[in-house]
Amino acid sequence: MPYIPAAEQEETNYSNSNPKVISFLKRFKEAEHIFDHWKDKYEEAYEYTMPQRESFYEETIGERRTDKIFDETAVVGIQEFASRLQAGMVPTYGRWASLQSGTEIPTDAKPQVDEQLDTITEYIFEVLGGSNFNQEVHEAFMDLAIGTAVLLVEEGDSINPINFQAVPLPRVLINNGPDQKVDQIFRTRTMRYDRVLVTYPKAILSPEMMRKMEENPAAKVKIVEGVYKLYDKPNEERFKYCVVCMNHKEMIYETELNGIGANPYIVFRWNKASGEVYGRGPVFNAMAAIKTTNLTVELILQNAQMSISGIYTFEDDGVINPDNISLVPGSLIPVAPNSRGLQALPAAGRFDVAQLVLGDMRANIKKALYMETLGRPEGTPMSATEVAERMADLSRQIGSSFGRLQSEFVNPLLRRVIRLLVKQGKIEIPKVNGRQVKIVATSPLSQAQYQQDVADVMRFSEILGQTFGPQMLNMVIKQDEVARYLADKMGLPEKIIRDPAEQQQIVNQLQSMQQGANMAPNELGNTENQSPI
Repeated sequence: MPYIPAAEQEETNYSNSNPKVISFLKRFKEAEHIFDHWKDKYEEAYEYTMPQRESFYEETIGERRTDKIFDETAVVGIQEFASRLQAGMVPTYGRWASLQSGTEIPTDAKPQVDEQLDTITEYIFEVLGGSNFNQEVHEAFMDLAIGTAVLLVEEGDSINPINFQAVPLPRVLINNGPDQKVDQIFRTRTMRYDRVLVTYPKAILSPEMMRKMEENPAAKVKIVEGVYKLYDKPNEERFKYCVVCMNHKEMIYETELNGIGANPYIVFRWNKASGEVYGRGPVFNAMAAIKTTNLTVELILQNAQMSISGIYTFEDDGVINPDNISLVPGSLIPVAPNSRGLQALPAAGRFDVAQLVLGDMRANIKKALYMETLGRPEGTPMSATEVAERMADLSRQIGSSFGRLQSEFVNPLLRRVIRLLVKQGKIEIPKVNGRQVKIVATSPLSQAQYQQDVADVMRFSEILGQTFGPQMLNMVIKQDEVARYLADKMGLPEKIIRDPAEQQQIVNQLQSMQQGANMAPNELGNTENQSPI
């Protein structure tokens, strides 16, 4: 378990601080007060599911946190939950979203714009595949199983344009805005004085902090990094980014972040009640079963210990010394004549009923963590159709949470990535009359939701063809539009679909070939189709 060093005690007197610092600290204290109501709940969930994670409380080096773990169902289940969610929403090295032209873009310009956006989408996911995104998002999804996760997206270098970091939940404070969306994020950090300028190169330190740094560079200082939304200009996304030294009550850096995707922190929640700030994950639903399972296994182990070693009685005749008795095979225990010696005390009863309790509780835990949806098949491996159906079933089960993750995680993440790549000159988003594009999810879970639309089209075509024949089918259905609709629902790239101009060119070529085939017999003297003179 990582050690969290305690920084110097901070003062609570703000009289010597400037107004900006006072305003920042008031926001921070309000978020801290909200977090205090959730700390115990999250800590309990961590103790039973992720005991090796950083604690929500200060702790010493090497402190043991596995004393409550007697059953590994929840510990393993939360790992599988994160892996399953990653495979369903953001599969490794997969293309789980695409950029498409919006509805306001003219229809005749959409094919050309979509083809350009396909190239940009490929580059974006090439960057994501070569970064640390897949490792960090798995850590974030484990926090999401508890309820709330935070992913930090920062600008990298020429080799790795974007860096991702899953910020531990114990180090983050959040608060809602007027629209009930998270608009305030505070991150607490403890570091050495000599590393402040390394972490924040643009920071401006006061003479007092510089003196402290020179006197004792290894001393600890508490830093709070905050981002909160500004509402003074409607219809604009503007954020204030501040870094405050809590030991000296000084703001060492501040700047304004403008535009879509300017906020480097992506905060997303599994589910939440109205008016609440922090989310509730599937672990909360299974907490009773998790605690019952661990208690039951603990009692089974205690019962097993009693069954193995036993409980004994003896007559206190002054001869038997219980301190000298060793209950090991081959041991000789002297007893007085006519003494009963050691007598085993029969057990109160059998503990087989515990297995029934364990079976039910473990099944409830697996169901809450969605471990049964796509379980390991027995016998013949699953076909692609079976995998798709099970993924569709998982999509239906997490429908509400999937929608929240789409709006709080996928869309803000891609907007942030696009902003950083545009800033670095890596990509250029095409515009038609100044209108931007939209983000469409193409992950396995989202594709499972689209399968019903595809099935409806196929069933309609089948019924129409069987009832009225292929001629009526060709007359009623616009084949080119159906093909484009299916490609869109199945997440296929735009470049594999011919645009209307290319389609017309192919039609003209086929017509020319057909006319040439009809004229060839006439050139050989065949007048069968010629009109009489």
